[in-house]
Amino acid sequence: MTTHFITAEIDLQETPTELQQVIEAELKKQGEPLRWAVTAVDSEKEKATVEAVVTTQAQ
Repeated sequence: MTTHFITAEIDLQETPTELQQVIEAELKKQGEPLRWAVTAVDSEKEKATVEAVVTTQAQ
């Protein structure tokens, strides 16, 4: 098992619940999220920057 630090740009959603679901779905594409945080929001572009630590199975 390996851990990776990743950064993702996510479109802002209508509600915080929807935003959380979209973030978690996007992070799962990279591995199993251990922790994540929204570190920046660009209201003009309607994007949120998310930093996360994910784990993947070693191959």
